[in-house]
Amino acid sequence: MDNGLLVLGIETSCDETAVAIVGDRPQPLIRANLIRSQLAEHAPYGGVVPEIAARAHLDQIDDLIRRALAAAETRIEQLHAIAAAAGPGLIGGLIVGSMAAKGLAWAAAKPFIAVNHLEAHALAARLAPGVEFPYLLLLVSGGHTQLLACAGVGRHRQLGTSRDDAAGEAFDKSAKLLGLGFPGGPAIERAAENGNARRFALPRPLKGRPGCDFSFSGLKTAVRQIAADMDARAGPLGPQDVADLAASVELAICDTLVDRTAKSIAWFRRHYPAGTSLVAAGGVAANRRLRHRLAALADDCGLAFVAPPPDLCTDNGAMIAWAGLERLRLGLVDGLDAPVRPRWPLDGGATAP
Repeated sequence: MDNGLLVLGIETSCDETAVAIVGDRPQPLIRANLIRSQLAEHAPYGGVVPEIAARAHLDQIDDLIRRALAAAETRIEQLHAIAAAAGPGLIGGLIVGSMAAKGLAWAAAKPFIAVNHLEAHALAARLAPGVEFPYLLLLVSGGHTQLLACAGVGRHRQLGTSRDDAAGEAFDKSAKLLGLGFPGGPAIERAAENGNARRFALPRPLKGRPGCDFSFSGLKTAVRQIAADMDARAGPLGPQDVADLAASVELAICDTLVDRTAKSIAWFRRHYPAGTSLVAAGGVAANRRLRHRLAALADDCGLAFVAPPPDLCTDNGAMIAWAGLERLRLGLVDGLDAPVRPRWPLDGGATAP
């Protein structure tokens, strides 16, 4: 009987220590998916401190591996490969996760697979049955905002990217300006529930312009200027001011992302006529307003909209294990000398016209 493949994945590229075990028979199945958040460690600083993140990964990784194996009722000997995020990300965290995975692979005589963290996000939608290549991907997170045509494992063509800040960074920095805490995306979303998104006229950088690139630095600057002007005139922002500005930020970011995605759909349909899906991935893809807007856009364009559940949009071990499993199927394994890469573009940086 073919019991399929079983891969353990380790994610330590930023501030989440995560270990998961994923199989592929009779369909993709997450056997264990454990995440240890570092929010408490980083919250006092309003953002991720790389040295603190690396130490936290080191403290947690061995216990999470043991717990994942127990939760999956699996022994290391039953695994077919060990995968780890090898980049892009914070160098200290990548080293911790990669070395833990290499040690396991060496000790158990299993293949090691170095996973591109961005490709793991790109492939996470395929944990759901029926998501076939090619598809159009909006990858939107704290560190990256990209539009990609995904034609296969290791075959991704960049259609657009941010010229400056990522969308998630715009959320984080706006939340910090408004005193909403970290991480900024969920904090802005919560505050926006009680806000008037039309009160403040914020810019939509590059909206309506040719191409599929993004820009968010001007939005962040506008939020800072509005907050400073209001403080100078009437004192610190009140709760309703904060809610209205948060709602305006959320709407501006969603408007920009949807506009750029709409531009990319026209290109994608010309060059990949067999493609039938628009996929959203990355931490910002957990935002409910954005998911609703992208679903409506996809429906208008005759595409299926697919987004992983919110807990698989943010960084997690299941996406690393699944990306490793997809690569293992194709015989794409790595030596124990595989490097970690703080910068690791999916397509070498080439951009489609």
